[in-house]
Amino acid sequence: MKKWSLVAAAAAVPVVRLARGFASAPLPRPAPLPESIPLPKAEPPAGMGLVSVPTGVNRRVAAYGYRGGSFFDRRDFYIGSALIQHPEGDLLVDTGFGRDINQQFATLPRWFQRTTRYEVWKPARDQLEAAGYDFGRLGGIMLTHAHWDHVSGLPDFPGVPVLISRRDRAAFHQEGMLGYFGAPFRDLRFDWRVLDFDSGPYLGFPRSHDIYGDGAIVCVPAPGHTPGSIIVFVTLPMNVRYALVGDLVWQREGLSRLEERPVVVQRFGDWDPDGNRRNLLRMASIVERIPDLTIVPAHDQRAFAEMNALPNVTTNGLILQTEPTEL
Repeated sequence: MKKWSLVAAAAAVPVVRLARGFASAPLPRPAPLPESIPLPKAEPPAGMGLVSVPTGVNRRVAAYGYRGGSFFDRRDFYIGSALIQHPEGDLLVDTGFGRDINQQFATLPRWFQRTTRYEVWKPARDQLEAAGYDFGRLGGIMLTHAHWDHVSGLPDFPGVPVLISRRDRAAFHQEGMLGYFGAPFRDLRFDWRVLDFDSGPYLGFPRSHDIYGDGAIVCVPAPGHTPGSIIVFVTLPMNVRYALVGDLVWQREGLSRLEERPVVVQRFGDWDPDGNRRNLLRMASIVERIPDLTIVPAHDQRAFAEMNALPNVTTNGLILQTEPTEL
C-alpha cells in the first residue's frame, strides 16, 4: 500500500505544478511613467478613424488567456483586423482569417490543430468589398507580428505593401517557428516594407517609427511573444488615444491585473517570456500615466467592440459593435 501511495504522490507532482502555472500570480504594479518623459505630440488629420474588421473567433477559456482566469469562463478570442483611416493612406493592422485559412491551418503542427478550435466569419477582403471600400486608399498592412491568425489574409491583398519588423521578417522563413504557416504560404512573395524604428524614444520605449511623421500612428518594438512583435499607438482627433498591443496580452485582464499567460502557454507560445514581461510592465507604467489610453489586445472582443464598424457588413452577432462608420 505504501508503494502505491508513493507512486500516486509522484504522479501528482506534475499535475500540481501545471495547476500552479494557471493560478493567479500578479506582477508588481510599476510606478507611472515619469513626468520627465513628455507625452508625445500628435497632429492627427481630420478624417482619421479606427474601424474593427472581425474575421472570426478562436474558442478558448479565460484561464488560457491569463493566470487566474476561470476554466469555466468561455471566451471567443477575436481574430481580425483594425483599419486605421488616414488621408496619407489607410493601414490595416493585421489581417485575421483569410480566404484560405483552412488550407493554411493544415500546415501547423498536429498537436496545435487538435487543441485549437476556430470559427471563420468573413475574411477582411470580402468585408471591405461588401462595404464598398476604395482599395486605392489602402497604403499597407501592418503586422503586430507574423503568427498564423494575424497573417492568414495577406494573399487576399496582392500588391499591398506589408509593414513588418526586421526580426519578424526574418522569422517568417524559419522552419519550426511555432505559429508560422508552412509551405506554400511561407514561400509566397509579398511586398515587404521593413520598419526601421528610427524616430527616437516614445513613451519610455527606446525606439519608434512614426509612420506619417505627424505622431498619429507610431509603432514601437515590443519583442517577447515573437522576435519582432510591435505595439501600434494611434492618436485620433480630439486626442483620443489607442494602443494596439498585439499579443502582448490576449485579454485586457492581462494588463489590468498584470497577469501573464499561464506558464505552460508561455513556454509553448512565447518566444521570450521574460522580454514579454518587461514590455507588459512598460505598458502598465504608461497606463498609470495615461489612464484614458484605450488598450486593444489583438484577441479581446470587448476592445474591438468599442470601435466603429464597417457599413453593410454583418457578423454572427457575437460582437456588439457601434454605429457603422463612413468609408
